Amino acid sequence: MNAPPPLSPLPYHREVRDYFKNEEPALWRWFEAARAKASYAEEARLSLLKSTYRLTPEAHADLYALCGDAAKALGVDAPITLYQGQTGAGSNAALCVVPGEVHIILSGSLASLLSPPEITSVFGHELAHFVFYQIENGEFHLTDLILDAVTREPSAKTAHHETARRVRLHTEIFADRGGAHAAQNLAATVAALVKVKTDFAQVDGLSYLAQADEIFSKSKVNTDARSHPETYIRAHALSLWTKQAENSDAEIRALICDTPEIETLDLISQQQLTFLTRRFFEQLLKPHWLQTDRVLAHAKLFFSDFRAATEIDPTLIDDVSSSKHLLKDYFAYLLLDFAKIDPELEDVPLAHTLRWAEQLGIATHFEKLLTKELGVKTRELTKLKPRINDLLSLAENAR
Repeated sequence: MNAPPPLSPLPYHREVRDYFKNEEPALWRWFEAARAKASYAEEARLSLLKSTYRLTPEAHADLYALCGDAAKALGVDAPITLYQGQTGAGSNAALCVVPGEVHIILSGSLASLLSPPEITSVFGHELAHFVFYQIENGEFHLTDLILDAVTREPSAKTAHHETARRVRLHTEIFADRGGAHAAQNLAATVAALVKVKTDFAQVDGLSYLAQADEIFSKSKVNTDARSHPETYIRAHALSLWTKQAENSDAEIRALICDTPEIETLDLISQQQLTFLTRRFFEQLLKPHWLQTDRVLAHAKLFFSDFRAATEIDPTLIDDVSSSKHLLKDYFAYLLLDFAKIDPELEDVPLAHTLRWAEQLGIATHFEKLLTKELGVKTRELTKLKPRINDLLSLAENAR
């Protein structure tokens, strides 16, 4: 495989971290202080002793050597302890989070199922979780703690749960990269992923990569997984990363974050859509003739400090048109709000919103909504369309 790029949090991780630091500073500071006071290391160690069989370096030198190789590759110098889980769970591995210490629990027949390079990859995956929680003063760990606490609250919104889901999926992609970095063997890393999922010993990593490529070539792919992306997505993401493919992070983000419903937007998408909506209103209500008390009062129901734009926003149309949100419905309904908002303006706002719908490429859908929601007759629209330019020109010149 190509020499992998440096291991770094994905852009989505940084966006969510920055969201809480900038938009919820009091919450961020509270959790920062609470984490500093937390003392759960001894409890975690005791819990591990009760629920696992501790593997000693003397009796399991081969496993410790492979884990040591992975730790060296990822720059981890914390003390490491390995365990075998006592539960009947399938073959897997997990990291127990203890500040400054690495505790990795193997479960099932993982140690005998995987080859040495594959085990190194699994250790690299778990150590990458440790790295992730340490880098940048532990801010990404703090983000996880906040999301975990917030989503446990009965008042948690869909956006909180969706943000937590996307963070988890991105974190697994990050950890997979750690596994590939440690093993320096893409085929072995992918084979390990498949073996853990299937508990099947005879897996060819390169064959599965070809299978993943076939899936991507035949269908549009995205995930609705809750904690770990589907294996073929993880394999494809690793292939992109190890090849240092241009825009690989953006492609991975699209696989995880391509949400078709406004109702299931995450915090970041909500913030982006709110900003785009403000820009949209600022431009929509830019004409002076449209800025009546009634119109502005309605706009301020959305943004209490609303002010119409005085300059043209040259990228707005493209930004709205390229938005992955429900452009067809969402922006059509926003236009609908202003189509007949002020009777004193007669047909001019309707003409104005029809022109905007045309520019956004949603004219047909918007006209259907005008008929369905506002009772505008088709013949009324037919008569109005040839007059749109004249009506808007007269309104602009009348100020």
